[in-house]
Order: sequence, then structure tokens, then C-alpha cells
Amino acid sequence: MADHPRTLIEFQRQFPDESACAAYLASQRWPEGFRCPGCEHEKGWALQTKAFTWECTNCHRQTSVTACTVMHRSKQPLTVWFWAAWLMATHSNGISALQLQKQLGIRSYKTAWLLCAKLRKAMVNPERSPLEGLVEVDETDLPHRTNADPPAGGQGRSKQGKMLVAGAIEVTDDGKPGRARLAAIDDASADSLHPFVAANLAPGATAKTDGWTGYPGAPGVTHEPHVIGKMAAHIVLPWSHRLFSNLKRWALGVYHGLRQKHLQSYLDEFIFRFNRRRSRPATFMRLLGLCARLGSTTYNMLTAPEAKG
Repeated sequence: MADHPRTLIEFQRQFPDESACAAYLASQRWPEGFRCPGCEHEKGWALQTKAFTWECTNCHRQTSVTACTVMHRSKQPLTVWFWAAWLMATHSNGISALQLQKQLGIRSYKTAWLLCAKLRKAMVNPERSPLEGLVEVDETDLPHRTNADPPAGGQGRSKQGKMLVAGAIEVTDDGKPGRARLAAIDDASADSLHPFVAANLAPGATAKTDGWTGYPGAPGVTHEPHVIGKMAAHIVLPWSHRLFSNLKRWALGVYHGLRQKHLQSYLDEFIFRFNRRRSRPATFMRLLGLCARLGSTTYNMLTAPEAKG
């Protein structure tokens, strides 16, 4: 069997119970063996009286395998977490909290939503490298998902009735799409677009745009404008428009639209799978690894308004 399960049958065989799930989490959290999060001592022993808990031989601090991880203090079994990660990571379109609740028999929608939200939080690797080389950069808009919004949005780059999103996607030497980034923005001005470019493009990268006035002067990159005029935008920036088209179909099909409050987390989920579209089964293991290494997230942190990129 491969290091990662490639099929549902292999997943069930590899993670049949709590012990198997805990053992894998421990291997991801401490790949070189147990290390105390308090004193960083490298020796400890597994407690027989507490499941999946280690005690440091130096300071005697007891640490659960899920402590200070995305699964911190969760009342859900590890098997439920693993199933949720598998469904969110390997399904090409992911899965909504309502669908997850029904599939896994979770009692409340709030619990299912919280589980999905915590997994989305783990989908952003803080050490990920910026986009390099030739990068298409553009903006798009998504409709609000609320009855109070205007029935029709404004024209062009107007933000009336819309949620604005900036996107960037690498173009490889053979003209194929590479990695991508998406971020919610306030508007299409330089004040919004320059920080997006700076945060997501490596120094020396070439930003290929449609010539919009918000891009010139972005620090650290070479600007390559292609003024569209009467030409269709997807001719000049084909991969960014393909990215936006896939995003809109996904948002409407899986979630029936997105809400402003949590827009960035849904964009992060979409990008996590998009950037791993050629290795879907391995994406599941990557997500579990991030869950084991990233810090804990509370309900209040997840429900707070998100900052825009």
C-alpha cells in the first residue's frame, strides 16, 4: 500500500479505529519522536491510564496527541476527524457542513460547521512559498449570499452587491497553469492590489495583467500589462479566468453561494485543493500533517470577521 490511501477501501484499512488515527497523528506531530511542548525534552512515555497521552520524563507534563493542534479539546472521535479530512480533501468539490453532518451522523449542524471550519483553517500553510516566474494577476467578483443584498450588482469593478476577489496563477514554461492564490479585497485600487501582489508573488516575478491602473508600481515585481480593449479578457489572461470560472461554479454548486464574513476561508479551501489537483489522495495526508502541526483554533476565532488580503 502507498504511504497515503488512494481509495476509500485503503483509507478504511489504514485508519480503522482511534488507535490507528492517534498513531498517525503522533508520527506527524513528532516525526523524530516525542518532544515535550513545555520544556522541549526529547524523552517521554505513553500513559496507560490516559488514551493517546505522553508524559515528559523531565518536567512530567502530560500532553495529548491532539493538544495544541487543530483538534485541541474536540469531543469528536479521531475517526470522525479523519473521515471529514478525507471527504474535504479528496472530493474534487469538497463537501458542505450540511452534507458532512448527514454523511458522518454528527448530531448538530454547528458541530459539523466547526469541524469543517477548523479543517479549512489548517489548509493554509504559513510556510508556503510565493508564486514565481510569469504570473497572471486579475480580479473578479462573487455575489453575496444574503437576502438583504441588492438584486443586481454594479457594473465593471464596482463593489455594489459583490464580493471582490483578487487572483494570481503561475504560468509554467510550457504554458500550463501552476499554483494559484486567491484573496478577498476591499476594492480594485492600488491600495488593495499592491498588498495582494506583494504577499503572493515572489520578488522578481512578472505580473501579467489586463492593464488595470491598480497594478503599476507594485513593489518587487515586473509589471507586464496587456490592455484588453475590445478583446475578450480570457484571451489575454486565460488561466486566471479559468480559475475564476471554476471558483464560481464550485461556490454555487457546493455552498449555493458564499458569505462575506467567511469568504477568505472558503477561498483558502478552494486553493488548497486546486494546487493539489494532480495528487488528490496525497492531499488528505498533507491536510492531516498540517492539522497536527498548526496551533489550536477556537470557535470565537473562527466566527470573528476575517481580514481582507
